[in-house]
Amino acid sequence: MSGEITPIPHEPAEGESECEHALVHLYEFLDSEMTEADEHRMRAHVAHCSPCLAELSIEELVKKLVKRSCAERAPEGLLVRIHQQITVMAIAD
Repeated sequence: MSGEITPIPHEPAEGESECEHALVHLYEFLDSEMTEADEHRMRAHVAHCSPCLAELSIEELVKKLVKRSCAERAPEGLLVRIHQQITVMAIAD
């Protein structure tokens, strides 16, 4: 990320509901990649929209699980076996 925050479009695209708009920008919200004004709008929406709040909660949980899972390192023996298999497959091609 460049560190610069691009505002999300303030209004949903034509034919897009407010919920669809919020869900499209959900990861920007979770990753703190929104302007303060956009974040405020997102919080206001999910505060009054149970389906979007539920989706936010699920995505937040998934993000936490992935982060926790990615912090673990595979055992060295497994890494060696995977490397050997990839090498064998590469030679066979």
